[in-house]
Amino acid sequence: MHGLIRLVDLAELLATELISNAVRHTKGPAALRVRWSAGVLRIGAWDADPAPPEPPVPLERVAEAEEGRGLALVKACADLWGWQPLSREGNRGKVVWCELAAA
Repeated sequence: MHGLIRLVDLAELLATELISNAVRHTKGPAALRVRWSAGVLRIGAWDADPAPPEPPVPLERVAEAEEGRGLALVKACADLWGWQPLSREGNRGKVVWCELAAA
């Protein structure tokens, strides 16, 4: 209905990378949120650690890198990506997100 079928495989891959980073590199809970709005699919992974994610490895060094390949993949495949710290009711953490445009 929204023309999202072509995004399914890529969205699954990026969601997997984001949530696996949240689980692997932080202690505590993690959650995945997917939102569709105004022609953009936003995928975000929340974790309880307020520290920023490690910067992605440059694509030319991905093959030799031991870590950072997941965010390099997110950076290469998403239309936009980023992170933001959160603080609500004394709970801290961050969301690492990416966006895919349907058009």
